[in-house]
Amino acid sequence: MPYLSTISALSNRLGGGSGLLTAWVGMPDPVVAGHLALEDFDVVTLDMQHGANDIALVRQGILNVTLAGKPSLVRIPVNDFATASRVLDFGAAGVIAPMINSKADAEAFLSFMKFPPVGQRSWGPTIAVGLTGQTLDDYLAKGNAMSVAIAMIETREALAALDDILALDGIDAVFVGPSDLSIALSNGSNVKPSRADVLDALDHVRQSAHAHKKAACCFAPTPAMAKDLAKKGYDLMAIGTDFSQLRSGARAQIDIARGRS
Repeated sequence: MPYLSTISALSNRLGGGSGLLTAWVGMPDPVVAGHLALEDFDVVTLDMQHGANDIALVRQGILNVTLAGKPSLVRIPVNDFATASRVLDFGAAGVIAPMINSKADAEAFLSFMKFPPVGQRSWGPTIAVGLTGQTLDDYLAKGNAMSVAIAMIETREALAALDDILALDGIDAVFVGPSDLSIALSNGSNVKPSRADVLDALDHVRQSAHAHKKAACCFAPTPAMAKDLAKKGYDLMAIGTDFSQLRSGARAQIDIARGRS
């Protein structure tokens, strides 16, 4: 069972203030995901919401990440829950669903993420079964536990429904989008993810998630913010995006070459 530990690694490690770090890949090239998986990230996330990845690129990206020995997450487009089932079939360790603003939204997400009796995920995990090395019966028995369902919390409505979302059997974690949350909490006046009211909301989400014995995850625009979130007990943080890392790395090397640092 060569890749079983890789695919199940996320569900096994997530929780208890684990402080995992994920790469965030929006570039439309599976090679990027594979290269970042070779760095000291715990997870690699392929972004289909704001990133330029389509389903074919995600399929290859998942395989590249798995071959590098890391689990992969996929952020699907808003309300595209059918894609959640597809990327699990491809071997993703879990799915991040944006704009889960109510218990009903979370239930719709779960229906595609989990096999009965928790959800209504359709059967067809051809690639995933091959990667785990399990029998079909074993995968059916263990698939729900291995497939991490993560609901994004990024609006006032989501904050109000947080406990109802977390109480659902099958929701394994919540993931805060602090930029969208800052827009929502400021009634659209600014994007400031480090604003005091946003940080207070992040503390509230973490406390609520852990009270329900679920994991708390967050997008961190900067490494410093990721470090602070880890100290506070967050379980998984994204450190910016591949786009931002490419540009910041280029700037740092240019500054050295031009004698500016």
